[in-house]
Amino acid sequence: MLSFDDFVSKKHRIAVVGLGYVGLPLACALSKKFAVVGFDIKASRIENLKKNHDATNEVDDVTLKNSTVLFTHDTNELKTCLVFIVAVPTPIDTHRNPDLAPVIEASKIVGQNMPKGAVVCYESTVYPGVTEEICASILAVESHLRCGQEFTVGYSPERINPGDKIHRLESIKKIVSGQDANTLELLTSIYGSIIDAGIHKAGSIKVAEAAKVIENTQRDINIALMNELSMIFNKMGIDTLEVLEAAGSKWNFLPFRPGLVGGHCIGVDPYYLTYKAEELGHHAEVILAGRRINDNMGKYVAELCVKRLINADKAIKKAKVGILGFTFKENVPDIRNTKVIDIYKELVEYGITPLVHDPVANPLETKKTYDIELHDLAAFKEMNCIIVAVTHKEYTKLHLEDLKSMYAQGTVMPLLDLKGLFNREAARALGFDVLRL
Repeated sequence: MLSFDDFVSKKHRIAVVGLGYVGLPLACALSKKFAVVGFDIKASRIENLKKNHDATNEVDDVTLKNSTVLFTHDTNELKTCLVFIVAVPTPIDTHRNPDLAPVIEASKIVGQNMPKGAVVCYESTVYPGVTEEICASILAVESHLRCGQEFTVGYSPERINPGDKIHRLESIKKIVSGQDANTLELLTSIYGSIIDAGIHKAGSIKVAEAAKVIENTQRDINIALMNELSMIFNKMGIDTLEVLEAAGSKWNFLPFRPGLVGGHCIGVDPYYLTYKAEELGHHAEVILAGRRINDNMGKYVAELCVKRLINADKAIKKAKVGILGFTFKENVPDIRNTKVIDIYKELVEYGITPLVHDPVANPLETKKTYDIELHDLAAFKEMNCIIVAVTHKEYTKLHLEDLKSMYAQGTVMPLLDLKGLFNREAARALGFDVLRL
């Protein structure tokens, strides 16, 4: 039986496998109390971290410099660890089915290197049953150890909110589960030593897995409702944000807003739940209806743009549209599953020439992933429409006069300000044809 005190004394080491948005902040936090190995299969990622720089901007350079984490892509370093925390992505494939390849590969690596008596805890979002039915089996095969006797597993879902400097790892209550009482207590002690907000002990691993997957499903459905309301109110000529501000004066009205739903959480997690539901013979109608609405918002925005151009008597083919923002979320460089790409592709199909600017996205990564060139704002000239897709803080420094200078002279200026970044009345006073979701 592992002793928490042996980890506090640094007799035993903890490995964090996967050093992305979730794993890196966790490894750095744990290293303040324990001996930590930070493992990632990407050598380039490890090299950057050793140079005290995190490309995701989740951990600042000073924190990395002061961290005692042993960053490595050498699997031999894992052999000296007794607790393994797996924090790798769990995306969906092109058919919107769960892609468990990263978590399966991580399980193989851990299984091949973990000693007898190890505890393996997963943080990756999965549908109920993955940890015990899939991951534990892989660990057993690769390690030649018996699950529940010679090693145990646990699950503690990540709750990282990328780019959020207020709701951080330490200030968000942590769900912890284990396959037996000793595992649960050890993981509770380890996480409890770094989480100020406290620990919630789940009754089982499956309960913890289910709790995680419905957190983002709930948000997805609520945003889908707002998006559908936006479509309805747009047909009525009513500004949706004004409606929501009015409705929000009631104490129990939930403050959700319409918008693009991308990224690797809200736009992905519901499909893990619906996949498992379908496997069990249940068609998740409400969840999938919400997904359909949110998945089609990029196309909807592009269509709004085309209609605005027609109203401005501008020929659609070869019209120039500037798109401000490309990442899936404001102030975050992550371009995974961004829905801005849907706007871009739809505009191209209409024969429109879209130009994209993003101050935080990596140009090389954007080109490699989506074959899209990012442009400087200086290239935004003679525009026929501008879409403010992502409200990066850099855009708050723009004045409406700056935007006006980007348009072709003497034309109507359609402005699709999706999140209401600019003052609508001030924009209209300057001649903008403003539309907000």
